[in-house]
Amino acid sequence: MLSKEAQKEWNIRFWNGFKNEMKSFPSSNGRRINWLTYPTDVKNVYLRMVCGKDFVAVNFDIQFNDQGIRDIVWEQMEELKGLINTQMNYPSEWSRGIQTKEGLVIDQISWKLDNVNYLNEANWVIIYDFLKNRIIAFDKFHQEFKDILINLVD
Repeated sequence: MLSKEAQKEWNIRFWNGFKNEMKSFPSSNGRRINWLTYPTDVKNVYLRMVCGKDFVAVNFDIQFNDQGIRDIVWEQMEELKGLINTQMNYPSEWSRGIQTKEGLVIDQISWKLDNVNYLNEANWVIIYDFLKNRIIAFDKFHQEFKDILINLVD
């Protein structure tokens, strides 16, 4: 078990390594992008990368407080499900009504790789490859269809 300070240093090293890995990859629209804070351009919709002691995931979180708006966005994503699954080329997990640690209720589409540990530096190549492939594929999908989501919530 790492101390709080050691955990913080490890996280910084891990994410800086990933940032360095991704610096030569522009968005599919040709612009430079900070992949660690992917800009969805849609309020209350986030792309998050999560690493744990036995998994890594890329999560598309729909976090509207208004259940009705969350339902509309979710229904639109379900209509695009075939397209996103084809683009991602990786199994997805679709979950509604997840309660976060902060008490928010969110809907989430997730791409997860099990049996890897970001605290094991030997796993970093596998984790970086997984994250890179998922977020680049997501970016291609999102750049093509984000206007649909933007128009839904504006």
